[in-house]
Amino acid sequence: MTMEWKQYLNRTLNVTLFENYGVVYGQKKEDHPVFYEIVFKTGKLIAAYDDGLLLESVREGQGMKIFIPYTSIKCVEIF
Repeated sequence: MTMEWKQYLNRTLNVTLFENYGVVYGQKKEDHPVFYEIVFKTGKLIAAYDDGLLLESVREGQGMKIFIPYTSIKCVEIF
């Protein structure tokens, strides 16, 4: 089954991942990627690509963009 993710742009998603790790990048080019253990991702859907979803979130007062490949997604809650 495939979904048309673009109909959910600007909606909040809670994503459960198969893996227990992730990477986030800051808004500025000089921000270094942060690797951490995680099972869930939450954020506003800002783009849907052929290979995954891009969420925007705020963590510790800093804006983050989180790319999640479709192969990593176990479950999604849409709000």
